[in-house]
Amino acid sequence: MAMTVGEMMVKALAEHGVSKVWGVVGDALNPITDAIRREDRIDWIGVRHEEAGAFAASAQAQLTGELGVVMGTVGPGAIHLLNGLYDAQKSHAPVLAIVGQVPQASIGTNFFQEVNNDRLFDDVSVFTATVTTAEQMPYLFEQAVNAAIAQSGVAVLSIPADVGGLTLPKEATTPRFAPKPAGSTPSADRIGEAVNALQSAEKVSLLVGRGAQNSREELLELAEILDSPMVLTLKGKEFLEDENPWQLGQSGLIGNPAAIKAMEESDTIFMIGTDFPYREWIPSGKQMIQLDINASHIGRRAQIDVALVGDATESLRLLIGALRSAGVEKDAKDWAEGLRKRYERWLDRQKKLANPHFDETLLGKLRSLGDNPSKRIRPEGVATALDEVCADDAIFTSDTGMSTVWPSRLLPMRGTRRLIGSYNLGSMANALPMALGAQAEYPDRQVVAMAGDGGLMMLAGDLRTAVTYDLPITVVVFNNTKLGMVKLEMEQVGLPEYGTDLDNPDFAELGRAMGLEAVQVSEPEELAEALRTAVHSPKPYLVEVLTNPDEVSVPGEIEPSQVYGFARAKALELLPDVNFRK
Repeated sequence: MAMTVGEMMVKALAEHGVSKVWGVVGDALNPITDAIRREDRIDWIGVRHEEAGAFAASAQAQLTGELGVVMGTVGPGAIHLLNGLYDAQKSHAPVLAIVGQVPQASIGTNFFQEVNNDRLFDDVSVFTATVTTAEQMPYLFEQAVNAAIAQSGVAVLSIPADVGGLTLPKEATTPRFAPKPAGSTPSADRIGEAVNALQSAEKVSLLVGRGAQNSREELLELAEILDSPMVLTLKGKEFLEDENPWQLGQSGLIGNPAAIKAMEESDTIFMIGTDFPYREWIPSGKQMIQLDINASHIGRRAQIDVALVGDATESLRLLIGALRSAGVEKDAKDWAEGLRKRYERWLDRQKKLANPHFDETLLGKLRSLGDNPSKRIRPEGVATALDEVCADDAIFTSDTGMSTVWPSRLLPMRGTRRLIGSYNLGSMANALPMALGAQAEYPDRQVVAMAGDGGLMMLAGDLRTAVTYDLPITVVVFNNTKLGMVKLEMEQVGLPEYGTDLDNPDFAELGRAMGLEAVQVSEPEELAEALRTAVHSPKPYLVEVLTNPDEVSVPGEIEPSQVYGFARAKALELLPDVNFRK
């Protein structure tokens, strides 16, 4: 029996293993939507905003490594996809976006809702094309899906309103999608260069990211050989933190002194599976080695002395074998252990702030005079309470901003926990829709969205999506009535906060109006029990936490200019009419 373009696409996706398509329906995509209705292997999940659908598909792709699929109709529907698709692209998540277009005869006439999709999506995609005839299928479809999978990025297919229902030619074949590309390894000469560089080094620090997510045992063995402390990027935390005696947490603005010292005191930095973007946190004057599967990442952040292009796991196995054959040994264990102890002392200090009774202690009373006079819940306590009540296979999503700082520092990734967010694009509003995507993919696991009050309000309509599709996510709202990270960024350069205040609704009431179970928490002693109830609820649950708006996330290393900046900013906030000259 002959199939239409839409039917072929849906059948091929189902046979590839796609089980969910996210989006908002629209007339330009009616033939495809109807094909999904008739395909038992695929569920349609209708969101309230296309951006939420793109974030959800991105989350699924990040968590599984498999293709995520989202749809948006012609014009505005397609445009609304962009932010979530940019997140997928910058997160190296394979996502297929199927977007509507005006009828073929109207393309280029400035027709109602018409936009140039190929131009619109050119920057965000590894492949984009408009299907204009049935004869182009399945070839364009194969190209799109294969590009998304092979390049771990976004592919976009535009389907004009009068194309999705066209009948395929009798000779049309069934699409066949390529498997994920096999890993490559560096040449023996390159491995030899790395061995020589590491042999000559006295102190080696490892900077490890998500690209090494499957290389845990190899990394631990390498650290043992080299006596190397291991600094983890935020995206590397979820895979490499648990039961790792070499890890020192993160560097950078959200990092800690031990991680920063490890980078500064080493003579060699070995970047593994990371395109760490913050050049200012990579000290100059170091011997640099970089291992990455993507050659375009090599040397993008620092001048590299030895470049290794290949799969992290296989390449590390080759390198470890060569190091052992060469008899490479280091005498830096005391240094590495000292850094680890420094990290643990710093972590203990952070945990004291998380204690629900901290503000009742003498130190807490003194500190709260300056930063928490209203005795609101300190956000550190939210992260530690979540650790206490959540399962070891829970999935966490975090909004961009301060909602990411606290879990990065104080929410350990025990067992098979996962932590995802918009960690490359840095978009607000991602936590809720990513949690929807995670829960739809893993219905039997706890999924917690750590949402900022500013971020949640951007896509709050999709709270209802959790209710509609019976997705029992827990939404934890950090209600500090501020755009907290923006406030911090203003004050550290000496500017008084301005425009950061948020006039928020009662989020618990909003949650209940949307059909979720909800509670507002204002007392630290009540927090853990409220979260425990939420994560064990069979229904979607919102926990609004009234957090301290002036909690300061102290950077791992404080520059004198930052001290001056904070002092000047606070003076301007207290005395706005006084002219403080630099």
